[in-house]
Amino acid sequence: MDIKKILKEMIARGASDLHLKVASPPVYRINGSLVFADYDAPSVQDMAAVAQQILSPSQKEAFESTREIDFAFGVPGIARFRANFYVQRGSVAMVFRHVPVEIKTVDELGLPQVVKELAVKPRGLMLVTGTVGSGKSTTLASIVDIINRETSRHVITIEDPIEFLHRDQKSIVSQREIGSDTGSYADALRHVLRQDPDVILIGEIRDAESMKIALTAADTGHLVLSTMHTIDATQTVSRIISFFPPHQHQEIRYLLASTMSAVISQRLVADADGLTRYPACEIMIATGTIREYIREPEKTVMIRQAIQDGFIQYQMQTFDQSLMQLYKEKKITLEAATKTSSNPHEFMLRVKGIQASSDSSWDRFEETSKEPEVETQTI
Repeated sequence: MDIKKILKEMIARGASDLHLKVASPPVYRINGSLVFADYDAPSVQDMAAVAQQILSPSQKEAFESTREIDFAFGVPGIARFRANFYVQRGSVAMVFRHVPVEIKTVDELGLPQVVKELAVKPRGLMLVTGTVGSGKSTTLASIVDIINRETSRHVITIEDPIEFLHRDQKSIVSQREIGSDTGSYADALRHVLRQDPDVILIGEIRDAESMKIALTAADTGHLVLSTMHTIDATQTVSRIISFFPPHQHQEIRYLLASTMSAVISQRLVADADGLTRYPACEIMIATGTIREYIREPEKTVMIRQAIQDGFIQYQMQTFDQSLMQLYKEKKITLEAATKTSSNPHEFMLRVKGIQASSDSSWDRFEETSKEPEVETQTI
């Protein structure tokens, strides 16, 4: 099996991922959908040979010991990839993700303009959240690129593995990879505050220990960036608190309320032809109201409403507001927007121009719409 040829075709076809396993043809993920490639299914020997070509001696040893490994590598003349090798049904299987060499800007990614302002904040905890494959790492790389180009700061990243490569511009960027540059997230985070950072990027917050260090770093005046696998801002707040035992919840709520800067949650939505995917973004900015809702357990459920109300004044937006913008700009279909919506029934009512008499939070949002206003029925 010519893995180089398959990876080259992956890039040519614009695939984000490549899946390889024994007895099944290579499969590309293109715009969110799986597409079988026109190649013969690899054998056990083929997969073993690919692993032998790609893995370094230390990686081979780790893979043989744990039966799975995450790493990143570059293929000259093709691209850079993040890879995961694992064992299924007794044979090696692999997933490759394309990591672009060029880091896209906020405008190129189609992200809200407020992300540019959030990127240059001097301190606080900023989280990019979403499901697997929603573009979290790409957005985080774009934010670091803004910091690197526009400010003079020391950025330390702790990643597993390193994906996007940053060259020093106005800032200096020190990138540390778990396994090769440091033993673990815990080891790196225990020492990071003594490395004179201004900005700390944690590839992913996975447990209470890394979360506590991130909050402490943000509380001592650093900007802390990271990702979490949560679907929206409200769930992100709840997940952070759930990392800790109940007797610490109120302490964590106060610490989170004082350090939180913003939460950017993403979902990718395909256009009608399935050729382009657009990011629908929920943006939560830590206003005084949001901080109060984080501190008070009974008010946390009101965060979504506060985001919706803050569209004009603070440039916040819910997923449904983001989807409405994409739909009115004719970038996505009504079906795709409704399917991705947090509240499909309410979203359809908004499209039809129907709202509850007590719900005026969309009024000023709709004044910014590019489409002519639809006469509103009040029920």
